[in-house]
Amino acid sequence: MLISVLIFILCIIIGVPIAFSLGAASLTYLYVHQNIPLSILAQRLFTGLDVFPFMAIPFFILAGELMNSVGITKKLVNFSDVLVGRLRGGLGHVNIVASMFFAGITGSAVADTSAIGSMLIPAMEEQGFDTDFSAAVTASSSVIGPIIPPSIPMVIYAIISSQSVAALFLAGFFPGVLLGFGLMFINYIISRKRKYPRREKQAGLKEILNALANAIVPLLMPCIILGGILGGVFTATEASAVAVIYALLIDILLYRTLNFKEIKRVFISTAKTTGVVFLVIACASTYNWMLTCAQVPQRMTMFLAENFQNPVLFLFFINVMLLFIGTFMEGTAAMIITVPVLLPIAHCFGVDPVMLGAIVVLNLMIGLITPPVGLCLYVASGICKLSIERITKAILPFLAVEILVLMLVTYIKPITMFLPRLFGYL
Repeated sequence: MLISVLIFILCIIIGVPIAFSLGAASLTYLYVHQNIPLSILAQRLFTGLDVFPFMAIPFFILAGELMNSVGITKKLVNFSDVLVGRLRGGLGHVNIVASMFFAGITGSAVADTSAIGSMLIPAMEEQGFDTDFSAAVTASSSVIGPIIPPSIPMVIYAIISSQSVAALFLAGFFPGVLLGFGLMFINYIISRKRKYPRREKQAGLKEILNALANAIVPLLMPCIILGGILGGVFTATEASAVAVIYALLIDILLYRTLNFKEIKRVFISTAKTTGVVFLVIACASTYNWMLTCAQVPQRMTMFLAENFQNPVLFLFFINVMLLFIGTFMEGTAAMIITVPVLLPIAHCFGVDPVMLGAIVVLNLMIGLITPPVGLCLYVASGICKLSIERITKAILPFLAVEILVLMLVTYIKPITMFLPRLFGYL
């Protein structure tokens, strides 16, 4: 087992993609334990994906790609501008609020960074915002994407933990909103100190209504998804397919921007993203099976139960561990490996699995803005042509706020549990 772990760590250090690192570690374990046939690896790769609810992932990715292709980003940005552009550091607030709206459509942090960053980072630079600050606001606010429902990481956690997708979606709503307000507070403080500009003219009622009219159609999608799931009209997997149909219908009936070439690009992009996600899931499931064979979850449970008698300390340990793991491991893989280990331990300490899901997802999504594997940092860096080091330095105040919100979510139960209880899921 130790050799497999060392192989995994070595692969990560030298830059091997996370899926292949997990696969190499699993293969090493099977090779060392010669009583287990190597053919079991192929079986475990298939079994890891042979779960029907995983079908929701490519559909949600496709829905997000389609909505982004019909030009909703500009509509959401315009609506955000009339709402918060008048505050000091206006475009920074617009960036954050647009990410909150965008989160309800794509559920992807990287898509958020790419779509909103390509539009707002140049606009913020033009208005006098520092480039590194603009990139930092964009990357940090994109973390909200997988927190506010619908959320692909929440779907994955629900499948691993056998929890309700609807309950996890509801558990992520208040943490996502709290995250957005926290980032807006820091943006206001820094913008006031550096005298960043704001929207000079107060938006009138007519302008607000026009912006709302343009944004209302894409904003209805998360309402339809959540409303359908909570109302028992369809499951989360069916909701993802409904989201795709809705995205296609609004383009056919309203925007008419998608041609055959663009649809082909969207499907190819969705297939590539799905392939990457599913390969990580398959390899992580195999690695998790290896850990189970080596009785790592049982040993970990005994160790934590003996050394952490207080739930407060246990939750603090989880946060520290997951924040560390998130700095060098992709969130999906980290979730599949850690959640089966943490669930029985959390149960011993009386931590609800739904609340644990919100904590795990928020932890690992913060990893998207921490080097060396922070994907959102790399996307923002590619847009603004700045080094990762400069953006990382600028993002530190926003990172501090996100960790503070994480602590609030961890220790104030109603933030995550109020809505699931209100709708009868707990």
